[in-house]
Order: sequence, then C-alpha cells, then structure tokens
Amino acid sequence: MKAKKSRRPLTRREKLSYRAEWLALRFIGGILRSLPLDWSSAFMGNVWRIIAPMTHRHARAKAHIMAAYPEMTLNEADKIIRDMWENLGRVSAETVLLSKIHKDKSRVTYANPEVFAPSVGEGAVLVTMHSGNWEVVSDKAEELGLPLAGVYQKLKNPYSESYLIERRNFLYKLGLYCKGHDTGAKIISILRKKGSVAFVADVRDRRGVKIDFFKQPSAATHIPAALARTMNKRLIAVVARRRKGARFEILAKEIPVARTKDRVQDAITTTQAMHDQFEEWIREEPSQWMWIMKKWI
Repeated sequence: MKAKKSRRPLTRREKLSYRAEWLALRFIGGILRSLPLDWSSAFMGNVWRIIAPMTHRHARAKAHIMAAYPEMTLNEADKIIRDMWENLGRVSAETVLLSKIHKDKSRVTYANPEVFAPSVGEGAVLVTMHSGNWEVVSDKAEELGLPLAGVYQKLKNPYSESYLIERRNFLYKLGLYCKGHDTGAKIISILRKKGSVAFVADVRDRRGVKIDFFKQPSAATHIPAALARTMNKRLIAVVARRRKGARFEILAKEIPVARTKDRVQDAITTTQAMHDQFEEWIREEPSQWMWIMKKWI
C-alpha cells in the first residue's frame, strides 16, 4: 500500500507533455532491458558522460565541489564531475533494471553485514545518500532479516512515477511511500511493529535542521533522527558503492542517536553525526556523489 496525496488536476498541455516523457521513458527502458545488464549500464554511462557536461548543471556541480574542496583545481573538479555524470548515467539505466541486478546474487555484496545483526527482529531506521547507486541499498535487506518500507519524493510526472515505482516495489516488502502528511503515521506504525524504514537523507530540506556539511552551513531533514529517537530504534547509515560496472558493495555504519531531555538539540546532534558519516564516505569516493544537488544554504 502506498500513501496517497491529492494532486491538482493536470492541464491538457501537462498531460501531453508528461505522457510524451513517459512514453520515451518506457521506450528507452524497453531497449535497456533487451540488452545485457553491463552493456546497458555502460552505454547510459557513456551517453551521460558525453552529453551532460554540455548542460548548465555541469558548471553548477563544479562550483559545488570546488566550494567543498577549496584546494581543488578547475581541471581536477572537471574530471571528477565527468566521472560523476557517468555514474549517474549508469544509475539511470540500472533503475529500470533493478530486477536483473536482484536476480544476480553476485551484483550486490555487504562489506560488514554484522552491523545490521542487532536490529534483526527489532527494526531500524536506515539512511542513505545519492552516491554509487542508492537504488540497490535495499536489494538484500530481507535476506538480512530487515524487511523495509521506503520513503520517496513524489515526481511531478504521475505517469513516469508509476512506471518507476513498478521497477522498485519488489525491494520494499513493507511498502513504498511518498512523502506526505499522512505518511508519518504509517511509518511510525511500521516501526512499532518492528519493521524497518529507509530514507535517502542527503537532500536539502529547509524545513529541517541546520548543520555543517563540508564546513559549510547546510539544511537537512531531521525526520530519520527524530524517528530513531522517538521509537527507540538504531539509526544505520548505508552506502552502495560502485565497485566495477554494475556491481556494488554496501557499507554500513551505526550512527549514535542522541537521547537527552532536549529533543530539538538531539535531532540536530544526530543529523550532524549522520552527515559527518556521509561526508567521510564522499571524501573517499567523490566522483560517486551527486554534486548537482543544491545542498548548501
């Protein structure tokens, strides 16, 4: 079951535009599914590496990484961002090929599965970031004894959203929910029943809390930290790092959850600790993080 949120009626022009986008997505997805997985991933990676640097987002991404790394030269930044585009191109293909990745048990491995063990039968709050391929983080969650519910951001295009949800649904045994007013109660219910919930938690959220990220002021969602504290659950940061082609290694790290009398400060402290771990992983593999995001304030 997925959370519902009312949409305003689409205009005729929007319907035509969104349907055209959806048809193009289905067409490209069909071609990618007809090819071997590694070919599809490499093809889209190369396409994005060539085309994406011609867009305005290339300059934005370079500006972001150079602000995070003041010592970095323009040429160094350009190389990393081109590698980033290739990774994102691969992710775009792999998103419609998640079932193929899932069927090949060698595609996703865990570096330290023991981190999850204390949460088996108890549930946990998992957080990841836009790095490597965040779509495969939940690939083996059920095998680890942690069936998941996922929370995602609703797309503007309802047709494309339905298509992409169909590609992901099987990974989330406890449901896939869009962010909305009624989602919180459902997530709390899942945690109370000792299920687990996963968030992509590195996006900017002006309604969240203020933290430091790469020594710059940033806004981040406090929801995962607040849920872990309120529901007395462990908070586990995970990243699906690309190792070779369409193969991934998942790293995990438990984040200490602050639990004092000041719940607001606890949310800030825990969210900062979460982002400190994200930053550590990004610094290890900067080309795998999505630098195009407007993360900083």
